[in-house]
Amino acid sequence: MEKFLIIAGPCAIESVDLVLKVGEELKKLQDKFKDVEFVFKSSFDKANRSSIHSFRGYGLEYGLKALMKVKEEFGLKVTTDIHESWQAEPVGEVVDIVQIPAFLCRQTDLLLAAAKTGKPVNVKKGQFLAPWDTKNIVEKLKFGGAQDIFLTERGTTFGYNNLVVDFRSLPIMKQYAKVIYDATHSVQLPGGLGDKSDGMREFIFPLLRAAVAVGCDGIFMETHPKPEEALSDAATQIPLKDLEYLVEAILDLRNTASKYYGPPVRI
Repeated sequence: MEKFLIIAGPCAIESVDLVLKVGEELKKLQDKFKDVEFVFKSSFDKANRSSIHSFRGYGLEYGLKALMKVKEEFGLKVTTDIHESWQAEPVGEVVDIVQIPAFLCRQTDLLLAAAKTGKPVNVKKGQFLAPWDTKNIVEKLKFGGAQDIFLTERGTTFGYNNLVVDFRSLPIMKQYAKVIYDATHSVQLPGGLGDKSDGMREFIFPLLRAAVAVGCDGIFMETHPKPEEALSDAATQIPLKDLEYLVEAILDLRNTASKYYGPPVRI
């Protein structure tokens, strides 16, 4: 089996101290779990917050410097998301994977700019999108020259302020690209608190187990030393102290489930 991919880190770059604290823990896990490739993730700008008063971040320059510190101090790969086409080039010079946010997953110019960096591209599947429609996203990226492509499942809008994961989406999207399951955004209740999102952290582990059993190629999860104090996605980030246990469980499940994967889905 190829190395399992785990993308993890705090939702937003709140400070250099925060990213280094989380990066240090990921480095320890990278040294312990040789069958896993860890990628540190955090956002320099949260451009789609519910409220104009919500914390967005400290911007591109500050964010890229913080991500470089993680790379330099711990030798970890890093990723972050871009929201505008012009951001692709400077971000691509620093990160190892360029990420496209769910709400922007069909933006052609943004996808082509990400592909042009020559870096792997991870696209979050929009909450509004059918899994078979991600084929068009992959086609755009390949047209732009992208070689290494990931699609991330993060739940589908199910009425107001609610997301539901259709696990059929994982084998469907695996026809087009490698598939990541977003364990923390998938349990969000978007806008559930009026001016910010709520979430159901208690469902992270059950759904994560299901995704691994179905056969995803990696897991995305946001983690924070003190989730209740996080400036973004406080309701769904995983306590940093629990991360090692989750990684152990993921690998255990994967080793068992991989014996029973059936033929690929064709639609």
